[in-house]
Amino acid sequence: MVPEINYWAVLLATLSSMAVGAIWYARPVFGTRWAKLARVDMDRGGNAVLPLVVTLLVSFISAWVLAGASTISWHFYGGSYFMSALFTALILWAGFTAARFITHDAFEGRPSTLTIINIAHELVTFVVMGIIIGVWPPAGTV
Repeated sequence: MVPEINYWAVLLATLSSMAVGAIWYARPVFGTRWAKLARVDMDRGGNAVLPLVVTLLVSFISAWVLAGASTISWHFYGGSYFMSALFTALILWAGFTAARFITHDAFEGRPSTLTIINIAHELVTFVVMGIIIGVWPPAGTV
């Protein structure tokens, strides 16, 4: 069984991920601090097309998985579709994204401040995606 998915919500959630990232890593927000901690030269120029295409693709995959998992969660637990989507976003973020970032960064010796900046960005991204998916459930589910 494939869970019901609203692909318009998935596409909007994908775009929201790009917007959150653009704001989060902007110089006046966390960009300057992140670049210093990650040892990234933001002035090097270069072509950002490939990283942006990769980010768009993986953001779509994340939004699609979140939408499917939210529907499965809603079918299993019942209640509000919005709360299922939001809770699923938080659980997936904590169990997969944050946990993996923390593990990798610990082994790579990255500064804990960098880890916090990155996992907080992912938290905001997943919460925004969850909100979008939650307020726009698949047809026939609610």
